[in-house]
Amino acid sequence: MVHGLYQGVFNGLASGLIYILVALGLTLLFSILGILNFAHGEIYMLGAYVVYYACVGAHINFFWSLLLSAFALGIVGILLERFMFRPIRGDLEPAVLACIGLTVLLQTVAVIAFGTYLKYIPSIFPGILKLGGLRLSKDRLLVMGIALVFTTALLLVINKTKIGKAMLAISHDADAAALQGINVNRISALTMGIGCALAAIAGGLMGSLLQLAPYMGTFAMTKGIAVIILGGIGSVPGAVIGGFILGLVDGLAPLFTSGTMAAIIGFSVIVLILLIKPKGLLGHD
Repeated sequence: MVHGLYQGVFNGLASGLIYILVALGLTLLFSILGILNFAHGEIYMLGAYVVYYACVGAHINFFWSLLLSAFALGIVGILLERFMFRPIRGDLEPAVLACIGLTVLLQTVAVIAFGTYLKYIPSIFPGILKLGGLRLSKDRLLVMGIALVFTTALLLVINKTKIGKAMLAISHDADAAALQGINVNRISALTMGIGCALAAIAGGLMGSLLQLAPYMGTFAMTKGIAVIILGGIGSVPGAVIGGFILGLVDGLAPLFTSGTMAAIIGFSVIVLILLIKPKGLLGHD
């Protein structure tokens, strides 16, 4: 039983790190652009397919495929901000409709382009690492390491660079930031690009562990929203903490109950925390 708990923690941490990548992108977009991009899950899905076709079709190394996916979807994000979201910035209803329309469009394109058959990214680092009574998948260990690197890199960019400080300034007060000489449009486009790149990386990493399907983004979007609500909408540290909590719950709950009940437990934990902290763990006004 003890080994099972450790195994659950390991699996939960792996999932949690990927949830964090998705949630960080959502959090950045909400903080700076003021929109909750419902199509973020479809960017995640497209990122996974780019990695798949780069690895399987072009025989490119997985790590280069992951960077290619991040770059390609980052460019898509910049274009979306410039031509779709910038003209409707600050207008809630058009933004929501645009996000829903984009979600349907990308899902439809994915079904036509990729088909509905499940696809699999070849194993990155096959094998099992035995540690005491634990059996740790080398693939999962590698995925955890990559996700941790990108999460840490983003946190350093936000807290230690001029671009990150500009992002924080805009998230607090865009008008005041503009008066200080910050180019709000440029930072907004860059933020959208980074958010989409993170989603693409998360999709590629999760795709290396599970199967790919045109509607896989729905699961990612559900988890991403749950994480940012749990951590506090708009809080980057909250997204990190929320991701780890939800990942651990997802990793441990199946040890004690069925898959359906495990999902219910995960959302029950969120409800209980919100009853105590209505704005989330690190939420602010």
